[in-house]
Order: sequence, then C-alpha cells, then structure tokens
Amino acid sequence: MDFELTDEQRMLQDTVRDLLARGYDPERRNRTVDTDPGFDPAIWRTLAEVGVLGLTFAEDDGGMGAGPVEAMLVATELGRRLAPEPVLTAALIPGGLVAAAGTDLQRKEILPKVADGALRLAFAHTEPGHRYPAPVTATTAARQGDSWVVNGRKHPVAGGDTADLLIVSAVTEAGTGLFLVDPADAGVTRRPYRAHDGSRGADIEFASAAAIALGAAGDSIPDATAHIDAAAVRAQALLCAEAIGAMEEALRLTTEYLKTRKQFGVPLRTFQALTHRAADMYVSLELARSMSYYVTMSLADGAADPTIAARAKLRVGRSGRHIGQEAVQLHGGIGMTAEYPVGHYLARLTAIEHTLGDSTDQLRHLAAHVGDHQLAEL
Repeated sequence: MDFELTDEQRMLQDTVRDLLARGYDPERRNRTVDTDPGFDPAIWRTLAEVGVLGLTFAEDDGGMGAGPVEAMLVATELGRRLAPEPVLTAALIPGGLVAAAGTDLQRKEILPKVADGALRLAFAHTEPGHRYPAPVTATTAARQGDSWVVNGRKHPVAGGDTADLLIVSAVTEAGTGLFLVDPADAGVTRRPYRAHDGSRGADIEFASAAAIALGAAGDSIPDATAHIDAAAVRAQALLCAEAIGAMEEALRLTTEYLKTRKQFGVPLRTFQALTHRAADMYVSLELARSMSYYVTMSLADGAADPTIAARAKLRVGRSGRHIGQEAVQLHGGIGMTAEYPVGHYLARLTAIEHTLGDSTDQLRHLAAHVGDHQLAEL
C-alpha cells in the first residue's frame, strides 16, 4: 500500500498548517478559548474559504469532493495546533450525515451553507447515562399533524452551544430516525458548557420541538442506524488523526525541552533514563500513527468497520495517555502551568480518549467480537 501523499494532499496539509500556525500561538489560543464563542470567527471564515469546512462533501453539494485521507490530514493539523475551531463537530461529521442520509433537496439546502461557514451543525445523539456504544432509547419522535415533534434529552452535544441546526437521533415506529431541529425553537432548551480541554458543547432538552425528518421520502421514515454507525466510525477516525497531531507536538516540545533545559550544569538529554523515556514516547506515537492510517485507509476503501475503528481508538487512546503524561512529567513543574502548552495537549488527548468510547469501551467491543475471527494455527 502506498502511503506517500500526492502533491495536492501535501498542498492541503501545508495550507492548513500554515494557516493555523499564523493564527495561533499558545498565548493566543488560550485567550481565544477563554472568550466567546470559544474559537476565532476570522479563522473559521478562512477555513471555509480554502475549502476545509466542505472538504468531504460532493462538488455538487458545494464541497471539494475529497476523501478520508484528506480529512485525516486536516484533523492532524488541527490537533497539532490545538485549534479550537469546531471543524469536525460542526462541519465534517454532521455534514457527512446529511450527505449520506439527506434527500437531494436537503443536501442542496444545507451543505453549501456549511461549506461556506455560514451554517454550523451539531449531531445530538448521546443520551445521559449511556456508555458507548449505546442505542437511542429515551429520545422519541412522533407525528403531530403533517410534521414531527421530538421529546427527550441529549448530553453531551459537542458543538451544540453555537450550532445553528441540530441533527437529532430519535426513536420512531420504524426504528431510529434522524431529524433536523432548529435550536432556536421554543421547545428546545440549550445549556452550554465548557470541557476541561477548552472545547465546548451543550446539554439539550427537547419538549415537543418541531422537527423535519432527514432523508424522509413522503410519509416513510427510514431507519438511520446504519448511517449513525458509519458516522461514528468516521468520527473515531478523525479523532484518532487529531490525536496524532497533538502527540507529535507534545513529543516535539518534550525533546526540545530535554535539549535546552539544564540540570547540574548539563542538558537533560545527557541523562540516559530521560532519553529512553523520550524514545518510548516515539514508539507509542508510531504505533498510534499506524493504526490511524489503518482506519483511514479502510474508510478510503469503503469499509466503515466499527471493529477496525475500535482497534485504532484503543491504540491511540493508550498512546495518547502515555505520551501526554510523560510529556508533562519530563517537563517537571512548568508542564503543569496553564501558560505552557504541554498540559493542554494532555487535556485534549484525554478528552479524545473519552470521546466515542474510551479504551475500556473499545476493549469490551473487541472482546465481544473475538468469536468472529478464525484461530491461526502454526
């Protein structure tokens, strides 16, 4: 398999890297995260102008028509800079659901606005008290005349604090459906929150909120379970790629610190035990990178396999914990300060590990499917 990037892919990677490097240094990133809306609207507009927000949408829907590899490259650069722009949660992941499940009219009405940065989406799927993967059980949708209403609660909803349109999963008579809900509707109560890594979301309640069925043809509501499962795999792949960027930068900061910080009159890199620990961090990074490539290439081949995603998420979660904790420890006291970036990388890696299933959840999924594989005998 050829892992070399094409010239177009390198250009995309360099463009996003340069844009975010110009837009954020650690101090400005912290300042931006601490003020509303939690990201820089100017950078959001620029990302739209270069095609990032509609990267994976079809050209007919206002996008770039790119695939999972290009999305992986963008996610990695977002992780490298800890960019707070909700590219994944407000554009690529929910937009991918609209592209996969929406009607032609819905795609034409929604996706060009998302690609232009004028419309932010959020996928409201997770319900309180459920561990991943968990089916929708408490949120329901019912007909009311010629329209639909949704009742229930979704929490957490990543990017739900600033979303202009919600994609809500709800139980119907036909199974699990997807519905478009305006968060400004009188039946929607939105409670914004800020997570420990600086990202934002909302706890959202629906009380007979008006809704439009996504992908409905006439009176029939299709079961959206397959679309939701595929979207979860795509989201896990993007989170893995984002974690790779964060791990790369955490390792770079750590090795630079070992080269320049002196103890007993000599650089820390002269202490063999510390260099061994840095070498172990590099091994963890490369293991995680390989698994990130694995799940991305599987998606590029058309296979949204939750078992492959679980393998990748498990390895990336373990590597992220190892690299993040070692980076802070090898920096010593400065690694714990809010002004220095390495602690923020650990926070983001921890948040990624707990999003869409932590390592324990992935192990549970893999253990449940051990019987799907044949025994290899020598």
